[in-house]
Amino acid sequence: MKTSARVILDFALPPRCAGCGTIVGDVHSFCPDCWKQVEFLGHTGCQTCGMPLQSTEQATCARCLAHAPKIARTRAAVAYGDLTRGLAIRLKYGRKVAIARTMARFMAPLVGDSENERLLVPVPLHRTRLWSRGFNQSALVAKELSRRLGIDVQPAALRRTRRTPPLKGMTASQRKKTVSGAFSIADEARIRGKTIILVDDVLTTGSTAEACARTLQRAGAARVELVSWARVVKPSQLMR
Repeated sequence: MKTSARVILDFALPPRCAGCGTIVGDVHSFCPDCWKQVEFLGHTGCQTCGMPLQSTEQATCARCLAHAPKIARTRAAVAYGDLTRGLAIRLKYGRKVAIARTMARFMAPLVGDSENERLLVPVPLHRTRLWSRGFNQSALVAKELSRRLGIDVQPAALRRTRRTPPLKGMTASQRKKTVSGAFSIADEARIRGKTIILVDDVLTTGSTAEACARTLQRAGAARVELVSWARVVKPSQLMR
């Protein structure tokens, strides 16, 4: 009966490309033309921060070797570009919540194993932004990852206690100062001794994620990792 229902549903509402809406053969996927526009990052790049490495056999980038980040492992499904940016905007501002499933589909294989108990924690919004938007896009993606991977998710474990201005246009030091002390833990017992997997939609410089990681580590997290849908790999895109 489930198979028959699925066939009828696919006939009535066929799967469509997440990028352009063209009918495709698989749900939460892309048509061939849109697929060509997406740069999938996967497990490539620096083993710590995940940034692409070019013309080197090193497994870790120079930046991570010089200053080890608070986040032990960072992965992003795709590079930030016109199409992948568009999906994030449609989820965040267009209320196209089904896009969270598309993102989670490509992010799920990037979540690593751990000897500690794992917990998915979305990067939080300040309550005023949450009230105005109605939802936290990172929490939607985290819930979809939880459904796919069977890892517990705690949407309210990390709180943003201070509303911060947009970080676009700020230097790295300005970004760090702006988000410093902007987060708190709701219940440290939920965090202590666990591997926390931060979930975000778009990763730019990582200043916000690093501030989250510092807060989580002070609360007793054994390890902090990060998985995101898209990440900026070109400095010029930080101004967009």
